[in-house]
Amino acid sequence: MTVGRAERRGAPTMDARSMGTSVRRIEGPDKVTGTAAYAGDTPAADALVLHPVQATVARGEITAIDTAAAQALPGVVAVLTHHDAPTLGDTGDPEHRVLQGTTIHHRGQFVAAVLAEHPEVAAEAARLVVVTVDEAPSTTAFDPDGESYVPSALGNGQPPDSTVGDPDAALAAAPVVMRAEYSTPMEHHNPMEPHATTATWFDDRVEVYEASQGADLARQTLATLFDTEVVVHAQHVGGGFGTKGFLHAGSVLTVLAARAVPGRPVRFALGRRQMFETVGYRPVTVQRMALGAEPDGRIDALVHDVIGATARYKEFVEPAGGSSRSMYAAPHRRTSHRAVPLDLDAPTYMRAPGEAPGSFGLECAMDELAVALDLDPIELRVRNEPSVHPENGLPFSSRGLVECLRSGAERFGWSTWERAPRRRLVDGWWHGVGVGAGTFPAFRMPGSTAEITFTGGRYVVAIGAADIGQGARTVLTQIAADALGVDVASIAVEIGSTEVPVGSIAGGSAGTASWGSTVVEAADRFRDKYGDAPDDGDHADAATPDNPWAEEYAMAAYCAQFAEVAVHADTGEIRVPRLLGVFGVGRILNPALARSQLQGGLVWGLSMALHEESVVDPRFGGVVNHDFAGYHVAANADVRDVEVAWIDEDDPYVNPMGAKGIGEIGIVGVAAAIANAAYHATGVRVRSLPITCDDFLTSGLL
Repeated sequence: MTVGRAERRGAPTMDARSMGTSVRRIEGPDKVTGTAAYAGDTPAADALVLHPVQATVARGEITAIDTAAAQALPGVVAVLTHHDAPTLGDTGDPEHRVLQGTTIHHRGQFVAAVLAEHPEVAAEAARLVVVTVDEAPSTTAFDPDGESYVPSALGNGQPPDSTVGDPDAALAAAPVVMRAEYSTPMEHHNPMEPHATTATWFDDRVEVYEASQGADLARQTLATLFDTEVVVHAQHVGGGFGTKGFLHAGSVLTVLAARAVPGRPVRFALGRRQMFETVGYRPVTVQRMALGAEPDGRIDALVHDVIGATARYKEFVEPAGGSSRSMYAAPHRRTSHRAVPLDLDAPTYMRAPGEAPGSFGLECAMDELAVALDLDPIELRVRNEPSVHPENGLPFSSRGLVECLRSGAERFGWSTWERAPRRRLVDGWWHGVGVGAGTFPAFRMPGSTAEITFTGGRYVVAIGAADIGQGARTVLTQIAADALGVDVASIAVEIGSTEVPVGSIAGGSAGTASWGSTVVEAADRFRDKYGDAPDDGDHADAATPDNPWAEEYAMAAYCAQFAEVAVHADTGEIRVPRLLGVFGVGRILNPALARSQLQGGLVWGLSMALHEESVVDPRFGGVVNHDFAGYHVAANADVRDVEVAWIDEDDPYVNPMGAKGIGEIGIVGVAAAIANAAYHATGVRVRSLPITCDDFLTSGLL
C-alpha cells in the first residue's frame, strides 16, 4: 500500500488549485428556486400525518388512556399508545424508548400518536385522547447548591475532573486572587428547519427521509430499534447545530407509526413549540472561577468548577470547564463538573458544547484579573501563553492565538481606547470595548468510506457526508478536484444518504476534516492504480485514515473576539455596534463559505450574550417562552458591523488539507467579549447571561 499524503511526516499539505478559492455553492440554485427537498417536504403520495399526544406533567405514571373519541373521528387511520406499540430494540439511550411503558420522565414526552389523512384532523384527534396520570413529585428548577453528583463522563467523553499540582495551596499563596461566579441559562437550538421525518415501511425494510446531521448513524439507530433493513436519506438539512446529530423521540415515533400502516408514508414535522420540548437544548451552567496570579500577570493557579443541569432519566453534562484545561499556562489547575438532575427532557450538544458557555466564565474572569492587575487584557493573555499543552505536555501542531489577538487589536483600534472604564459618553450612550479568546479542538472522526468512480468523463465521489448548510458538497468537490489533479467541473459529489458509502456525522467541527481526509485517501489510491488518464468504470475506495500525529500533537483552532458595546445612560439599553473575530483555523478551503460560517458564529454569540434564555416554569416543568415571540434570537435590527478575518496558518499535521473546523469556533468567546465591553463602557460587571437593561439600571451607576 502506498504512503498517503497525510502520512508523509513534515510534508506540506496538498497543492491547492481549487481549495482556497470561493467556488459557489453547488446546491445554491436548487435552494433559491425551491427545488431542494427537505425531509418534511419530500414528495410522498398518499402520506398520513402524525400528531403526537404529549405529557402535561413533569413526572408520573400513566394509569389509563382513552382513545375512543379520537378513533371515531372521520379521517383518523390509527391511534398508537404503549398498549399496541411494538417492542423496540435497546440502543442504550432511554430517549429512544418511545411508547415502551407508562413512566413519564418530562413534560412534553410523547405518550400516544394519531395518524390521520389531514393535519387538522390529526390535531383534533390528539386533543380528544384522554390520558390519566398519577403525578409524582418533580424537580424542575435548577439549584446549584442542591442535589448533585459527579457525572460518569462529560458530553465530549472527557473525565469530569482534572487536577494538576495543588491549586488550593497556590491560590492561598498568590499575591493577587480573583474569584467570581458566572452563569449561563438554558438555550435552544432553533434551526430554520424543524426536525422532520417521512417514513414508509415495506415488507422487509423501512425508508426514511430525515432531518439529520448523519444519515448513517440514524440508520444504525433505527436498525437496532426495529431489527430491519433501514435506508435513510438526508439530502438537504436546514441547520442542526447539534440537535440533529442524534435521533430523538419524534423520529422514532414516526418510524414506529409507519410500521402500523405498511406501504403508506407517514410524515411528522415538529412544531416550533415541540422543538422546545423534545429535541434537547444547552443546559444551565454555574461556573465558579478562581485565578491566582503574580503582580506581573503570570497565573499560578486556575480553578474552574462547573455545576450544570442534566436530565434525571438521561445524563448529558455540558463540558464547560474543558477550555480551561488548555487555554492558558498555570502550573496549578483544577477543572471539575457536577451534575444537577432535573425532571426535564434531556439536554444535548449545541454549537460549541462546553466551549461556548465555558469561555464566558474563563474569559470574563481573565478580564477581571486584568483589571485587578491594572494590565491590558490582551497582554495578560499573551503573558500566559503556554509553550505546550498545559495538562498533557504535547506540543501544539499550530497555535495562532497570540497572532489572532495582536492582529485583531490592530484591526479594531484597541490602542485608541483608554483602559479605565466609563470614559466615553457619545450622544447619551456609554461606549466600551472588550476582548474574549477561545479554542475548539481539531480532530477527525473515524468510520467514513469514500468511493471514486470514473464514468462519462467525470469522477463521481460518493461518501455519506451531510450538508446542513455549511457547504459540504462544494468543499468536498474542491478537495476531490485538487486530490485528483482536475478542475471542479470534472467532479460529481454524491452525499446525504445511506445508499452511498458510510459517512461520519456533521458534528464537532470535524466533518470536512473527516470526509476530506477520506476523499484524499481514495483519490491517492485511484491515482496510484490508474494515473491521470483513467478509463470508464475505473474505481477505487478508501476508509478514513488514521492521523499518525494525533498522539504527538495537541491540535485545535483558536480565535480572538473583539466587541464594541454601547449602553444607553438613561435606559440601560445595550447595543453592539461592532464585532470582529480573528481566527487561526488552518487553511481556509473556501473563503466565501468560511466567512459565512464564522460570521454566523459571531451573530449567535451576540444573540447568546443579549437575548437567548429558555425560561422553565418550575410548577409544570415546561419552557414558557417556547416560540419566536418569547424566545428572541438576534435579527437584522440587532446586528450591526460584523467583521471576520483569519491569520495565515500552515498546519501539515491536522489532515491532508491543513484545515481545522470552523463551524463552532465562531461563537466561542463572543459573549465574554460583549460582557467585558459592557464593563468597560459602564463600570458594571455582569456575570450572568443574557445581559439585560436591568443589569445596568439596578447597579446604581447609570
